[in-house]
This record gives sequence, C-alpha cells and structure tokens, in this order.
Amino acid sequence: MTAAAMAMLAGGIGAAISVIGGALGIGMIGKSTAESIARQPEASADIRSVMIITAGMVEGLALLALVICFIIILK
Repeated sequence: MTAAAMAMLAGGIGAAISVIGGALGIGMIGKSTAESIARQPEASADIRSVMIITAGMVEGLALLALVICFIIILK
C-alpha cells in the first residue's frame, strides 16, 4: 500500500470518527436539555441558550477535525 493510499484511508477513517463523535455529542446535549426543561420549565430560556452555545462548540470541533482530515487526504 502506498503512502498516498494510506493517507486517504487514514483521512477517511478520521472523518468518519469525527462525524460520529459530533453527532453523538449533539445528541447527548439535546437529550440532557430536554430532560432539564422537563424538570424546570421556568428555566427553559437559560437552558436553551447554554445548549446552543455548547452545541456550537461541539460542532466547531467536529468541523475542525474534518478540515484536518481533508488536509491529510490532500497531502
């Protein structure tokens, strides 16, 4: 197997793992948010704003991982 083929394989596996990790993270955030709002409906605005910020951080990290994987593939 050539070095270019190994780089493509590593980039593809890394991209798949980063997408799966981001999806699981956002799913867990959504689950926790729904449970928190169900317990304290009066605090739903605060809980929702924290959820959006946290989901943005998780999504940004997953996007950064995808960019790094694409850089690995293209080298």
